[in-house]
Amino acid sequence: MELHLKRPLAFFDLETTGVNISVDRIVEISILKILPDGKEKVLTMRINPEIPIPAESSMFHGVYDEDVKDMPTFKESAREIADFLADADLAGYNSNKFDVPMLMEEFLRAGVDFSLKGRSFVDVQNIFHQMEQRTLKAAYKFYCEADLTNAHTAEADVRATYEVLKAQLSKYENVQFEDKHGNVSIPVVNDVDALHEFTNLSKPVDFAGRLVYDADGDPVINFGKHKGRKVTEVFDVEPSYYAWMQNGDFPLYTKKVLEEIWNAHRNQKKESNRNQQGEQKQPYQKPQQKSAEPAKPITSDMLAQLQGKFGK
Repeated sequence: MELHLKRPLAFFDLETTGVNISVDRIVEISILKILPDGKEKVLTMRINPEIPIPAESSMFHGVYDEDVKDMPTFKESAREIADFLADADLAGYNSNKFDVPMLMEEFLRAGVDFSLKGRSFVDVQNIFHQMEQRTLKAAYKFYCEADLTNAHTAEADVRATYEVLKAQLSKYENVQFEDKHGNVSIPVVNDVDALHEFTNLSKPVDFAGRLVYDADGDPVINFGKHKGRKVTEVFDVEPSYYAWMQNGDFPLYTKKVLEEIWNAHRNQKKESNRNQQGEQKQPYQKPQQKSAEPAKPITSDMLAQLQGKFGK
């Protein structure tokens, strides 16, 4: 089954030094961009992370320090990657929770303005976990009836993800899904926007999951003592919480989104205060001038006084 695309859809996978979005770095990226006419474009490159790759990570993905010591850094490659993804929606396996936020951290460190606004995000793992709940290797076996070879190499994984999505669209065509609220729908359809909705049920604001949208579409805190409270409400009752998060060990993209919410909320409050002050201020009234008294007629006594005063 071919994908019905209105714009390019870029499947991408990252191999990294670890899983901490704030401190770890990309060592390999592979992007498979599917164009609306079905044509494919591939960009695969290894990246010098500028920090040592832990042995356990190298054993997992097979990329060692020696393999990337002469490779370009992400900062040197960022513009090429951003341009390759410029017109595309994004897809991957566990991409909403890991690959997208990790990629955004790297773009922000590199000083490259890569916007996520207006894009759709299809996380194939979310379809799989909600419908079957297994791993990528098992997903490939289950949906494609084949064994996944070269697992955990970026290009093999990204191609497997693409094949799994196409197989999912065939398997779940017209299949009903009941969510935890009892709502029944047919969510797995050949439409990127619909897949975006189904694979983003948690509605993250920052992709790292620290901030999520509530039922009203407002950002809320998703961790700690303020979990479940609207972000703007927390700003009002505890303004220092914003500074604490900005100075804390949170992903850069989380901080960027938080700053946008903070600035918008402050501007809204300033505008509201100006409007209230304008309503309370009394309209200017021009002082009333005293009406001029009518001129008195000139008498002989008045003339005599003037003549004495001026010596005439």
